[in-house]
Amino acid sequence: MSQGFQIKPADANKNSHAQTKKKDVPEMRDIQRSLLKHFGELKDPRIERTKKHQLTDILVIAILAIIAGAQGWEDMENYGISKKTWLEEFLELPNGIPSDDTFRRVFQFIEPEVLNRCFFGWVETLVNSMGGEVIPIDGKTIRGSYDRNRGQSALHVISAWASEQRLVLGQMKVEDKSNEITAIPALLELLDITGSIITIDAMGTQTEIAQKIIEKKADYVLALKANHPTLYSQVKKWFEESAIQDFKSVDFSYDKKINSAHHRIEERQVFAVPITAIGELYQPRIWAGLKSVVMVIRVRHLWNKTTREVHFYLTSLEHDAQLLSQAIRKHWSIENQAHWTLDCTFGEDACRIRSGHSPRNIALLRRMALNGLNREQTCQRSLRQKMKRAAMNNDYMFLVLSSCFADHILGSSEPLCQP
Repeated sequence: MSQGFQIKPADANKNSHAQTKKKDVPEMRDIQRSLLKHFGELKDPRIERTKKHQLTDILVIAILAIIAGAQGWEDMENYGISKKTWLEEFLELPNGIPSDDTFRRVFQFIEPEVLNRCFFGWVETLVNSMGGEVIPIDGKTIRGSYDRNRGQSALHVISAWASEQRLVLGQMKVEDKSNEITAIPALLELLDITGSIITIDAMGTQTEIAQKIIEKKADYVLALKANHPTLYSQVKKWFEESAIQDFKSVDFSYDKKINSAHHRIEERQVFAVPITAIGELYQPRIWAGLKSVVMVIRVRHLWNKTTREVHFYLTSLEHDAQLLSQAIRKHWSIENQAHWTLDCTFGEDACRIRSGHSPRNIALLRRMALNGLNREQTCQRSLRQKMKRAAMNNDYMFLVLSSCFADHILGSSEPLCQP
């Protein structure tokens, strides 16, 4: 355990509130112990003479501040100053609240690979069985991390998302002068995906990635586009010819859904066929576990126009159009519920944290905050409103932390936020 990552002794309390609040202090200490258990591997990057603040204090305040909506170093300091009386109940704070420069220096030099391992270990304690869960994997560029003066490109990470449990399972940096093709297998290696369905866009439609998913005892649904020109053209031609004949004498599965939302009507038709029905398929054996090919036709009726899109997929699942339709539909949850939320609610793209390892470390803390807010279910409101409630109400902040770092919640079943 690194020096400075400590828990304040029970007799060191400097302040206390009403009797009804005293029971919160040991419970918060339980959360601290959980943090220490999962993140105790972190080493303090500072030299001894500069350690005016405990590493655990800095980490806890940063996590709390981001849950409350902090987007930068000054926000973290301001949160600490605003909540100083409460924080003194369970943090050491030997020299008061760390300054914004202290937060910047610490997260600039914390080793991101170690923090990432701690994150994976923590997430494992949150997830339930992954059997049958659809896990989309997709990349995201953190645009604010771009620095023209230093010649630093924007940080690009790939994330795995549990669509039902609404949890970020892990993230992996895409190295400079590389792409998602090399990062996805590394991410899969760290995840327990047994029995789940992995969905990936066309960039990840690679034979090595399909092989890795099958080796991990999972199934895949991979988008097929023109980056595999021969296979794509063959599948496209086969479906076009079969559609003209209404798929006569073809063993296929069909599903149709019509949805209305956001001032548009969307009609989705899904056709799934086993690869044996297509006949001469281009190099089918190089795709481990390949069983079916899928065509999805999306027709969207907007107020001023109608659009039609056709997409194709390779999958290791049987040709069950209803199941495949659900899996393909759920792939977009990583965009709508994770990436969009990180940008619009957490302000990730607008964040100008750029120095050292800071962009990657803070990106990981945002995903911790997202997981914690999603896990807390007593407040049936938007994520933004839950963040504001956490910023204003210490009891609700404690409830968010309890949902992912403790097995009990304030010793009460009463919700702190009414629907």
